Amino acid sequence: MSPSEIDALDARLLETMRAHPRVGLTELARLLGVARGTVQARLDKLVARGVIADFGPNVRPARIGYPVLAFLSLQISQGLVADAVRHLETLPEVLEVHGTSGSADLLCRVAARSTDHLQHVIATVLASPAVQRTDTSVVLSTQIPFRLDPLIRAAPR
Repeated sequence: MSPSEIDALDARLLETMRAHPRVGLTELARLLGVARGTVQARLDKLVARGVIADFGPNVRPARIGYPVLAFLSLQISQGLVADAVRHLETLPEVLEVHGTSGSADLLCRVAARSTDHLQHVIATVLASPAVQRTDTSVVLSTQIPFRLDPLIRAAPR
């Protein structure tokens, strides 16, 4: 098995943890029908390999006062991607940033309190000399929320 693959027990462990995020190791072991030490060893390996990124709660931005979700496609001045990323890191409304191919250099997911606040966030993004242009898509509805379970089930084993 390559470092990027998971086996059937790893997949069951991940699915069980996602279905029961507050479950303890002993209960995980009982649900999986394996020893507690096996669960601990598997978890340690999954964390060390970077498969498990964190154990924190998933927080819905809308429930903490940021109901407007948008995607900003950014065109960046030649050679200034690192400068743009450093600027974006200072903005709490920027939830994630991805380098992309195509007409945009960076794709950002942002949250805002209102459309007026979103306009302020966009203006703040554009204040960076590294950012040449933005194209914004406001999320009207979420048809398929972020999900991992189907991918875990489909992972090579």
